[in-house]
Amino acid sequence: MTQSPCFKMSAAFVAIVLLICSFCHAQVGASPGASKAHITIILVGDSTVALEGGWGPGFCAHVSSDVACIDLAANGRSTKSFIDEGRWQKALDLRADFYFIQFGHNDQKLDSKLHTDPATTFSSNISRYVSEVKAIGGTPVLVTSLSRRNYQDGQLSMDPLSDYAAATRAVAAEQHVPLVDLYRLSTTLLRTMTQEQADRMDAPVHPDAKAVGRTQAAPDRTHLNDHGKKLFGQMVVEETRRQIPVLRSYLHIE
Repeated sequence: MTQSPCFKMSAAFVAIVLLICSFCHAQVGASPGASKAHITIILVGDSTVALEGGWGPGFCAHVSSDVACIDLAANGRSTKSFIDEGRWQKALDLRADFYFIQFGHNDQKLDSKLHTDPATTFSSNISRYVSEVKAIGGTPVLVTSLSRRNYQDGQLSMDPLSDYAAATRAVAAEQHVPLVDLYRLSTTLLRTMTQEQADRMDAPVHPDAKAVGRTQAAPDRTHLNDHGKKLFGQMVVEETRRQIPVLRSYLHIE
């Protein structure tokens, strides 16, 4: 399998790359109409999707050569700040075919620049993402938050991310769009593990932690190392193949 790279770059440069990729794809093929149409998948979200410590690279590693998989997720962002900083508009300007959208971790924070309430502002923001993707002719795919990996007395701890996952499910049902319930899938897997086993997926000190001055190698239990990226990236791929049949020929599993 020829793997498509996972990019993270400015929107303007990405647009140039996509133009070049589309031209190259049009020039390569056995005969006219013999190959599948080139498609673009964009990932948006927080650090649990982004390149440094998220499942995005593991997902993009499984796309076929005629797919541009672009990871625009950004560390420390919420549904609110991703819009407020103009990142969402830049993603829309690329007019991709599919947008995978996952938020929640930073929406929980009390910082006024980030915080949203799962039942109100978070749901409203997610609905906006969905509506605006539909408006440009794309397909929104909602993804519930990746579970944190904290255990107590040998059991996976309850995570308030569950409220944001429930809100994401509700919007997906209301708006009739595909859902990858990563929170449910990751939680189910983690409940079969111990803390020690789950910590084998732990990232080194993440840029988010460095930003607040944490440099010691304390357990992260939110972000992913290469093993975790591969594991949860493939999990998203497998569920996408189940939920979105049109993408099955573009997404390959080992």
